[in-house]
Amino acid sequence: MPNQPASSALSNYTVLDLTRVRSGPTCVRQLADWGANVIKIEMPDALVGDGQMGGAREGSDFQNLHRNKRSLSLNLKDPKGRAILLKLAKTADVVVENFRPGVKHRLGIDYEVLSADNPGLIYASISGFGQEGPYAERPGFDQIAQGMGGLMSITGTPGEGPMRVGIPIADLTAGLFAAQGVMVALLERVHSGKGQWLHTSLLQAQMFMLDFQTARWLVDGQVPDQAGNNHPTSIPTGVFKTSNGEVNISVTGKVIWERFCETIGRSDLFAHPGYDTEEKRSDNRDALNSIIADAICIRTSEDWVAAFNDKGVPCGPIYSIDQTFADPQVQHLNVTDKVVSKALGEMEFVKQPIILERTPSSFAVAPPECGEHTDEVLANLGFSIDEIAALRAGNVV
Repeated sequence: MPNQPASSALSNYTVLDLTRVRSGPTCVRQLADWGANVIKIEMPDALVGDGQMGGAREGSDFQNLHRNKRSLSLNLKDPKGRAILLKLAKTADVVVENFRPGVKHRLGIDYEVLSADNPGLIYASISGFGQEGPYAERPGFDQIAQGMGGLMSITGTPGEGPMRVGIPIADLTAGLFAAQGVMVALLERVHSGKGQWLHTSLLQAQMFMLDFQTARWLVDGQVPDQAGNNHPTSIPTGVFKTSNGEVNISVTGKVIWERFCETIGRSDLFAHPGYDTEEKRSDNRDALNSIIADAICIRTSEDWVAAFNDKGVPCGPIYSIDQTFADPQVQHLNVTDKVVSKALGEMEFVKQPIILERTPSSFAVAPPECGEHTDEVLANLGFSIDEIAALRAGNVV
């Protein structure tokens, strides 16, 4: 079947997807969900078996990452397969890859090669540690980047050792930054008419995501520590036990501090000499948290969420993921959509978190089977039925 764009926003752009596992597919998913004509290039199953892109093809993780794409099976180690990629690249707008840095050069499919016949090509690379340097050829994995990027040193409860976060945040953000880089490069190309190579890494993305914590070190000379569920600089902000669970409460500034004290029935704390400034509340954090805990534990989470928000004090429940999807605000936002897979039936995934009113994103097609669109992509390139059959017989596609 012909390409079915998920949106009209990027439907004029063709993307060659050479990625696997998570960071690269995350990047390309952004482009696919906004309508780009994505051709996923993967090694034929006959040569490597299923699960070549990180996890079982029928698994929920794989299915979530590869929607809105078409699949071309192609053996890039075969000269005929490489020749097909070069032909595709002549008219493509974007190529995305997340091999180790040296692999694309060994295969002869790096930016210099592919852009020779297509100077407008945008070529995006994602690696573990960067394209050059002493660690460039190391395998890059999310948890390694979380540790080296400083995140694990500031996550978790003090004294209990470093802690990873519950999602592959380095993988995900590297993919998102790469997609942002592609968009910027496409915008720049409008004026220059030239493409370019852009690259990011899990390590760089993870360090960028530290944000104010890096500024505390670079500007103030402070090495941030673990703070558990307490905010490192805004106090009192953290998790507090109620009579039936826990809630998050965030108190910043004098006005909200006063409202908070009134709501918990402890107006005396507002002007207390030990807590009347943010600096004092920081110095006396443990004692203050103990006082607050005694006040919070006597009422339910639902009571406190309502009471604090009524007073303009930020407060929210702490949900399990099933409770998150059951929340009335989440349901109102309509954050999920469904797509029908020929192999797996109807599936539901979280949609893009950005709403473009005129050119919305959608789930146009389910993730493809390996090589599902090989014949049509090759036919569009001008290959005959007999030529395609010969390529299949030679394990090129």
